[in-house]
Amino acid sequence: MAEQKVQYTEDNIRSLDWKEHIRLRPGMYIGKLGDGKSADDGIYILVKEVVDNCIDEFVMGNGRKVVVKIKEDSVSIRDWGRGIPLGKVVDVVSKMNTGGKYDSKAFKKSVGLNGVGTKAVNALSSYFKVQSFREGEEKTVEFERGNILNDHDLVKTDKENGTYVKFVPDAEVFKAYHYRNQYLDKLFWNYCYLNRGLTIEFNSKRFHSKHGLRDLLENNMDGDPLYPIIHLEGEDIEVAFTHARSYGEDYYSFVNGQHTTQGGTHQSAFREAIAKVIKDFFGKYDPVDIRQSIVAAVAVKVMEPVFESQTKTKLGSLEVEPGGKSMRGFVMDFLKDKLDNYLHKHPEVTEVLENKIKQAEKERKELSGIRKLARDRAKKSNLHNKKLRDCRIHFNDLKHDRREDTSIFITEGDSASGSITKSRDVYQSGSI
Repeated sequence: MAEQKVQYTEDNIRSLDWKEHIRLRPGMYIGKLGDGKSADDGIYILVKEVVDNCIDEFVMGNGRKVVVKIKEDSVSIRDWGRGIPLGKVVDVVSKMNTGGKYDSKAFKKSVGLNGVGTKAVNALSSYFKVQSFREGEEKTVEFERGNILNDHDLVKTDKENGTYVKFVPDAEVFKAYHYRNQYLDKLFWNYCYLNRGLTIEFNSKRFHSKHGLRDLLENNMDGDPLYPIIHLEGEDIEVAFTHARSYGEDYYSFVNGQHTTQGGTHQSAFREAIAKVIKDFFGKYDPVDIRQSIVAAVAVKVMEPVFESQTKTKLGSLEVEPGGKSMRGFVMDFLKDKLDNYLHKHPEVTEVLENKIKQAEKERKELSGIRKLARDRAKKSNLHNKKLRDCRIHFNDLKHDRREDTSIFITEGDSASGSITKSRDVYQSGSI
């Protein structure tokens, strides 16, 4: 039966509306779906997308508290920011490419950039409710999988300014999911480490940080640091680092409050800059030895950051702002000033730091010597055994008809080997 050709006509071309596309291709917007067993599963991205907007309000000086409640399958989030402009509540959560973050006027250094986040949450929720409280008035809209259920009239209210969002992840999209508190705790702690003065209340827990990235390292390090954590701050940049009693390099990097788990240009710039500044301070040492066992956190604020995906796990921006200083130069200049100054003022730290670098250098050279010795020995080892009597046709000689008749005799003692050698077929039999 002849194979029937599939016709390709105008009927094959479809135009999806915003919610259809999100529901058809959710991975483009929230990464992998998952059931909650991994920290990057989609159900956590839904929470993050809404909280990101609350954090942007805090960064702009509006609202110092965010309340998150998760009960069974529903999530509610309330901030005390400025509130969504009342006439744009529907558009902000249901019209793609609509938002207040496309320029630097309302949100100078924002996480949410593409006008997508809350729309994705809306489209992927079986129930979604948004309320905006602004200057004594309240606007409420309810949705089902992105479709408006109830568009309530504007009413008077005595509630403080801010935004309230409640949603239920759609069971048709998220199969048998379950929120794990350990992942949510880490998410909320990171928000607070990066935004000192912010308080997040999650069910019965309270998250608040006094010392920013220093708190992050202290709470996440295995064991005590070799020297007190070096904590440096500047305009639009904060870093903290120390060395641990372990191997490798451990980094936490952030952009505009977003945890860039895959790093990016800011993390690369930090790795390069910290090695160069310390090398220049001591006048020697290899960067790999300087960075060995480092535990560090770096956070930058960037105008119009470019991420490599909607989930914003890796920064691609080469500049801190369009047409401005390069990310590499920005981080380098900051550390050249702040870190070099710190090292000169704290000789007790530089002594421990240099001893650690020397130890790393010694271990690296010893390991390199062992590897070289192993390579040299491998080259010198000779697989040829003088007692081996090889045959003239081998099994892997595919052109010979008698290749499958080849054999090898393994004997014990020289006398037995001599007898076999004399009686063997030299074309087919080898002995050892």
